[in-house]
Amino acid sequence: MNILKCTSGAMALLIASGSLAAADDLAALEEAAKKEGMLTTIALPHDWCNYGGVIEGFKAKYPDIKINELNPDAGSADELEAIRANKGNTGPQAPDVIDVGLPFGPAAKDEGLIQPYKVATWDSIPDDAKDAEGYWYGDYYGVMAFGVNTDLVETIPTKWTDLTNPEYANAFALAGDPRASAQAIMSMLAAGIANGGEPGEASGQKSLELFKQINDARNFVPVIGKSATIAQGATPIVAAWDYNLLAWRDSLNGNPPVEVVIPEDGVVAGVYAQAISAHAPHPNAAKLWMEYLYSDEGQLKWLEGYCHPIRFNDLVEQGKVPQELLDALPPADMYAKAVFPTLEQQDANKKVVTEQWDSVVGAAVAE
Repeated sequence: MNILKCTSGAMALLIASGSLAAADDLAALEEAAKKEGMLTTIALPHDWCNYGGVIEGFKAKYPDIKINELNPDAGSADELEAIRANKGNTGPQAPDVIDVGLPFGPAAKDEGLIQPYKVATWDSIPDDAKDAEGYWYGDYYGVMAFGVNTDLVETIPTKWTDLTNPEYANAFALAGDPRASAQAIMSMLAAGIANGGEPGEASGQKSLELFKQINDARNFVPVIGKSATIAQGATPIVAAWDYNLLAWRDSLNGNPPVEVVIPEDGVVAGVYAQAISAHAPHPNAAKLWMEYLYSDEGQLKWLEGYCHPIRFNDLVEQGKVPQELLDALPPADMYAKAVFPTLEQQDANKKVVTEQWDSVVGAAVAE
């Protein structure tokens, strides 16, 4: 048994790591969270993975807990910095929970920025997507894709290497700063594979070489690509997770038309992870948030946003995934070539990209 002390009163919550938590344990956690009355999140844009629906679902289930949302467009590195900057701060600028690219989970653990907690559905989370001690665990995954404004782009790129073509002048952007954003760093990994590098240090080097060519061709737009920049024509082509692009496409409702393409020459899947700040001002609310995210209800909320929840296989086996949600996803064969890089490969790729982007590519990405 893991003994997790509640900060509200002398209440103690026991969560079994090998079985479901007892109903009265979860009831005790809910009461402790209600006494705290607030949960502070960070980096959760509402159109990312249906986080808007997830947040509304949590509010409906726990109306006594106010959600304080910080900096929706922050990157994974920004989230860790927010914890560092707010140690000992119990005010509204201190995040309780984080959602980061998978390599940032072990880094946060090593630095002592996060605390362990195992949710009731712990056993159904794949072992290779969680820290054995419960410091971090995967929550959802997708594959890297292109979102293309077809009003402005006549020939849709189907490969990463297509992006060097002159017809894409001032057209292509990443959905984050590759020196700090997990989404952008994974885009680089995919581009590196497409350019002939194995996942890891080689993909980092090869991605920088390809992006130097894209930038030298004046095709790279050094702003963070979003739904709005696609619609406005500032970034007619954006590389981002498929679930983000599909949600952006839906939100634009054909104005302009957006096509989502999974490139043929570098299909990379990425897992994002949840964790609780070691300095969380509202630790019980944070644990209750985790319980909601990993419940059947929370997992299906992500699927509504085109994300594959980490418990996807478990939910399918139990017959808990509505057919309409399965039908809304891109065809399964689009994901057949997806590579799931190991943490070590992601770390090696990240190190090369973050340290050499400025010197090799030399494009300062900004909002």
